[in-house]
Amino acid sequence: MDGTAIVVCDDLFATANAKTAHGLVRGTERYRILGVVDGPSAGRDAGETLDGVRRGIPVFATIAEALRTLSARPDFCVVGVATSGGRVTPGLRALLSEAIEAGMSVVNGLHEFLSDDPGLAAAAARKGVTIRDVRKTPPRIELHFWSGDILTVRAPRLAVIGTDCALGKRTTARFLLEACRAVGIATELIYTGQTGWMQGEPFGFVLDSVPNDFVSGELEHAVVSCWNARRPDLILLEGQSALRNPSGPCGSEFLVSARAEGVVLQHAPGRTHYESAEEFGLRIPPVADEIDLIRRYGARTLAVTLNGEGMSPEALRAEQQRLRWGLGIPVIRPLEEGVGALIPVIREFLASQARA
Repeated sequence: MDGTAIVVCDDLFATANAKTAHGLVRGTERYRILGVVDGPSAGRDAGETLDGVRRGIPVFATIAEALRTLSARPDFCVVGVATSGGRVTPGLRALLSEAIEAGMSVVNGLHEFLSDDPGLAAAAARKGVTIRDVRKTPPRIELHFWSGDILTVRAPRLAVIGTDCALGKRTTARFLLEACRAVGIATELIYTGQTGWMQGEPFGFVLDSVPNDFVSGELEHAVVSCWNARRPDLILLEGQSALRNPSGPCGSEFLVSARAEGVVLQHAPGRTHYESAEEFGLRIPPVADEIDLIRRYGARTLAVTLNGEGMSPEALRAEQQRLRWGLGIPVIRPLEEGVGALIPVIREFLASQARA
């Protein structure tokens, strides 16, 4: 664990933009989260605000209030939101400047690098704290091309892939990791986004910051490194973006370069069009079509997991039943039901791979 932290959300904690904060509230091995800073949710427990589960993480209206209330000064201030274009908003810049002046190091997952900001960098140097831009990639000489070493990995790979962006793929992958470990399946998760790194996963990279030529190689390298170090029974792959969203078609790397044999497909039935492409009338294909595409890549879809955004609980359950009967595979609601029901499916998947 790197130390204690507060998470700043610039008044967005109760929105989908705060998915990094949501992941850290649900669990992280890298930081001990002392509180969240978010005006609209101030005075509440962050877990209760997020999903109704009290986690003992208070929400403060301001950094000053957090510092007055907490018994110890946090070591880190973490940016908990994803902004439009990955830019640092004026509100976030003010919060982070205040955190630095209070003696906290800053952790940033946005596309805009805080360490390149002359004012913040100078303030951090003066206060003797650090700025960590998680999306900064290593020098290109240190990046990897695909080499074929993935063929030496004997642990089956299970990718959590989405029908669209921002569906909760990482959350479902994290739930699967915890559920598998709880029943004795030695499992590791390859992170592919900034939140996974912040949650403390040891193997992975931030996919959307790596030049395209190196994505397949970095993915392979993460899987091979994980196998060589841990020899797990199962390797989970955190998917990114979506199979066919034109703003970020992503999925083939996990199926081809990482040679994932199995897939858990995340879907939001309340959405009809791709995120950020609604104005173009681009519709999300039926789930059955996505499963067929995955099959053509050579992988098997083990289950569908549902994100219920924009739907009533009754409508989501009805869609769950419709998909379950139509697809003939498990369909579950991770946030409402957990993922324990998928353990028998995963055990069967592992057994089938051992026989292959």
